[in-house]
Amino acid sequence: MFRLLRERPEDLWEVEALLDLAFAPGRTALSSYQLRNGVEPVADLCTVARDEFDSVAGCIRYWPVRVGEAGTPSLLLGPIAVHPTRQGEGIGAMLVFDTLERAAGLGWERVILVGDEPYYRRFGFRRDPARGLEFPPPTNPDRVLARELVPGAMDQVRGTVHRWTPEA
Repeated sequence: MFRLLRERPEDLWEVEALLDLAFAPGRTALSSYQLRNGVEPVADLCTVARDEFDSVAGCIRYWPVRVGEAGTPSLLLGPIAVHPTRQGEGIGAMLVFDTLERAAGLGWERVILVGDEPYYRRFGFRRDPARGLEFPPPTNPDRVLARELVPGAMDQVRGTVHRWTPEA
């Protein structure tokens, strides 16, 4: 049994420990972290999955980004992590499905990420709608994926993905 809860400031140390465990050292040097530096995550979507022992078994975060010269607002999904001892129990899927539904309810129209299409396809992420997006290097463009939360939301969205600014 897992409880999905909004991430709170007091969860920070557990979440960071899980991310350190789940990802290789130097994770903060990845290109997606360049888009997160100095930007607050979308607090209403950052979620932890707590298990029956009240430990963080999984987490997901979202960040606002802008795309192209128009500065089109978009969500950047990630990181998402599940504790190695709890993988295969559906925690990651619960986190993704729950937060995508909430993102749509909050008025977000599109979500982008850097990840493996075979895994993220089940959540509606595809390479095709993301073909016009450019991430900061080093990013393999074949790993840039997008999902429309509103039909047609990726139409005409092209250009460089850059850090969020309050008014673009």
